[in-house]
Amino acid sequence: MAFYTCIFSPETYEDFRKSGGSIVRFHERHIRQAHRVKAGDLFVCYVTRASRWAALLEATGEVIIASPESEGQHRVLVSVNPRALLPLEHAIPMMEDCIWNQLTFTRKHPKTFRYWTAPLRTNLVTIAEEDGNVIARELARQKENPVHYPVPPSVQVALVRGTDRDVVVVVPQDESANDGAPLPEVRESLQIQALLATVGSRMRLKVWIPPNDRARVKAEWGGEPDSLIERLPLNYDDVTLRTIEQIDVLWLKGRSIRRAFEVEHTTSIYSGILRMADLLALQPNMDIKLHIVAPEARREKVLHEIRRPVFSLIEPRSLAERCTYLSYDAVREIAALPHLEHLSDSVLDDYEEPAEI
Repeated sequence: MAFYTCIFSPETYEDFRKSGGSIVRFHERHIRQAHRVKAGDLFVCYVTRASRWAALLEATGEVIIASPESEGQHRVLVSVNPRALLPLEHAIPMMEDCIWNQLTFTRKHPKTFRYWTAPLRTNLVTIAEEDGNVIARELARQKENPVHYPVPPSVQVALVRGTDRDVVVVVPQDESANDGAPLPEVRESLQIQALLATVGSRMRLKVWIPPNDRARVKAEWGGEPDSLIERLPLNYDDVTLRTIEQIDVLWLKGRSIRRAFEVEHTTSIYSGILRMADLLALQPNMDIKLHIVAPEARREKVLHEIRRPVFSLIEPRSLAERCTYLSYDAVREIAALPHLEHLSDSVLDDYEEPAEI
């Protein structure tokens, strides 16, 4: 028996409960990880934004990979038996002593520690048996003797009707200028921009940096000099090209863009997200992996903003389906990996956090 993460947003969790909780659907990006799951394995279910443990699900059959025509992108299906399936107001907050003080990745840290989310970035991450048993035990206790934990307003969501589908959106609360989160120095964001450029270079990809940033990034540069290109080899209209040229870091292979990164350090964090949205509006069928890179303290803000209504209604796929979050720490971890020269850019898939679960 093994334990795996199953990550929900508040809205997808409520939909799962209302549907009876018998089938878990994972994004097609998790096909490789899903093949490890066997009958009898357990999913410990964590709800983002609410930061709560909500359910324990036992896999009852083999993984089924459905066709995109029948299930869309969430076509990795696992039949499950819910051992515990709590309403959100009964789900156990991560900061409760019975959880925080017992999990191996939190118990040695104060509750002000910001980087505890690393094991909870995505679905189907293997959880240590000790941690899985803690979560399973506490969920069983909560199921038998539920304690009420009020759901904060920031978790509230809305459902709007798109052209041919219902779309879940997040309407962020009004906030003060920096919503209480300390902001890094601009210098740090420049170092992250340079680190992304260096990683791309070491992976033998071509790298684009906007002309206005190029001199400062070169001062931090650790890659091959000929990796940094002076002109984009792309055939788009002038408006699209001007938009692309402003993106903080691009990784290219041949004449195609593999990944685009916006490194956010400003209070509002809007500029990079807007640029990504502009790009999709100009080229809706463009197949590029998009990333917003920001400090861990800004993680929730980034994920909320990506799911604003204006971005969720982009056709044919919302920004949340196309753009993921990468923390500064994740970039540093990637840069420290041995043998980067022999890895492909797909290694980022293990570190990114999707806005749409």
